[in-house]
Amino acid sequence: MRLGLSWEFRVLSPSSHGATYGRTELVRKSHITTNGIAGTTGLDLGAHMVTKKRIDPHLRRFGAKIQRFREEAGLSQAEAAKMVNVTRSYIGQVERGITRCRKDFSERLGVALMRPEEVAEAWSELVRSAKYPQYFEDFASLESTAVLLRKYSADVVDGLLQVESYARVLLRAEDSVLARMKRQEILTREPTPMVCFILDESVLYREVGSPEIMNAQLNHLLEVSAWEKVCLQVAPTAYYRGVSGSFSIATQEDRDEAAYAGSAFGGETSEEAEQLLLVNEAFAVLQARARNVADTRTFIRRVLEERWT
Repeated sequence: MRLGLSWEFRVLSPSSHGATYGRTELVRKSHITTNGIAGTTGLDLGAHMVTKKRIDPHLRRFGAKIQRFREEAGLSQAEAAKMVNVTRSYIGQVERGITRCRKDFSERLGVALMRPEEVAEAWSELVRSAKYPQYFEDFASLESTAVLLRKYSADVVDGLLQVESYARVLLRAEDSVLARMKRQEILTREPTPMVCFILDESVLYREVGSPEIMNAQLNHLLEVSAWEKVCLQVAPTAYYRGVSGSFSIATQEDRDEAAYAGSAFGGETSEEAEQLLLVNEAFAVLQARARNVADTRTFIRRVLEERWT
């Protein structure tokens, strides 16, 4: 199955940064309907995912329960998907144990299958036991060996940059928090990869936990932004349709690449050339439109003083 991305951007805040050539190229290749980008972007990598070599037994058991509950309710995958506003293929992924669904999704699914208590119990017992979401497992492995990482965060600070208190607000399970902190060793391992982060500026204003946590988080961003192998930029916010969410690109020493795109219900990893071309173009344009490193540090300090002190 061939996949494509439908891109449409509308600039909310003007910016004097960036190159006309980069904007023109992205319009031509990605069908953007405006003449520039000032900030956020997201990607739908579709069904081209890296083949999963392992299926977590906890997720397999959870999926088997969901399949049984669905069949006992007399629903097809398509019917169940329509009731919870997802695709049929996503229901299939959950039932096969190849993706880890979020708690809020499992709650809606439980209601749709008329088994809210059983689904909630199964999610707490089985899904929370996975250290990494299964859909992220392959990319986490690629991330750990990459020589170059490029990451765009639309909603919250990237996991590699989160302080522990910030991460604890986002992650319920202790194992997940510990795993996230362990992942951050990527930034200090030898050989140290080059890591380029772009944050949507709304991330700096969005309270996670408390003002005290945000103060600690923004101070940490300032500290890490001074590291030799870290490039941190903040992009002005923009509105777009057709695509959504954060994304990451991992480049290996042999120049092989993979991209990961998050979504409200999970995420997908792709090594498809067509998708990689688009994410590379998107990141290049975002980087051109974002504040430079020095201006980013100044902006973070300003937000810290005005909002979180």
